[in-house]
Amino acid sequence: MNRLKSRVSLIALALVLVFSMFTGCSSKNNTAQQSTTNTVTDDAGRKVTIPSKIDKVYYTSPIGNIMVYCLAPDKMAGWALKITDKEKKYVDEKYWDLPYLGSGSSKDADNEGIIKAKPGVILYIGPDSVTSEATKTAADKMQEQLKIPVLVLDGKIKNTKKTLIFLGNLLDVEDRAKELVTYCNKTMNDVVEKTKAIPDKEKVRVYYAEGPDGLATEGKGSPHAALLDIVNAVNVANIEVKGGKGMSEVSIEQVLNWNPDVILSWGTARGGAYDKILSSPEWKNINAVKNNKVYEVPNVPFNWFDRPPSLNRYLGLKWLPALMYPNYYKVDMVKETKDFYNLFYHVNLTDEDAKALLKNSGF
Repeated sequence: MNRLKSRVSLIALALVLVFSMFTGCSSKNNTAQQSTTNTVTDDAGRKVTIPSKIDKVYYTSPIGNIMVYCLAPDKMAGWALKITDKEKKYVDEKYWDLPYLGSGSSKDADNEGIIKAKPGVILYIGPDSVTSEATKTAADKMQEQLKIPVLVLDGKIKNTKKTLIFLGNLLDVEDRAKELVTYCNKTMNDVVEKTKAIPDKEKVRVYYAEGPDGLATEGKGSPHAALLDIVNAVNVANIEVKGGKGMSEVSIEQVLNWNPDVILSWGTARGGAYDKILSSPEWKNINAVKNNKVYEVPNVPFNWFDRPPSLNRYLGLKWLPALMYPNYYKVDMVKETKDFYNLFYHVNLTDEDAKALLKNSGF
């Protein structure tokens, strides 16, 4: 009888051990399975399930593309903007041959190419409101269509720190994100501090000339002209702010009436009106033209002022006040250009390279 009891006890113990082994394995498997994904809340308030480890990302616009290139270029699945032969000199050669896949939110998007590239997430970063129903609907639609998680993040310059820190955590480059945040914060604080007390009578009145004839622009408050507000300049375009890509059409009569002190223009090679403004009789009676204060916005590899309104603007945030308020804000633009391109764009420039970029820009 005692022997039988002993046998039963041993069998029961064995069953417990076997059950525990299976339970343990199941628990480990569940834990492993759970750890492969995370659920995050994006800036639009959407809860999105994403992979725990993200090797590649894509973006709906050049805004996100530039952020990822500056922050973690090895994570780029491709380019959302075309890199020309002229621009390649200012982009790390390692990334020249990544495929151009277009902007994920536009008609030129190569959806098949994006899917084939297998990004872990797509970043929906634009200048417009992240909480608008249009933004949420577009992100949801893209996510459903491509079967890839889509995260809406804020692209506004005032939220740069928040977005960079989020991306640093997402892409496992926290220290790099902190390095870029330090530069951006220092630049912003320095510019704001040195230009905030400029008297009204000394504030420069500026017209931002877009397009091949210079007769498209951005009203005060537009994300595409945000730098003018930050440096305490006066945006003369007294017009309603247009959403999306902006570029409100105006007439030469309006520009003549506004009579700006300074004109910032796209370069002719970029499809802008810089040469036309300097040579056309229509523009000759405007103060900026008469006083030789028409400036080409540096544009290679990415525009310093706008289009796309991404991290590239932080060098413009040094250039603009140095250009317009030299008595209040003094910097060596050749040195600043070299430092920025090294830190953000992963390239080393000579003094001659920097001076070439600054040609026609007032330096």
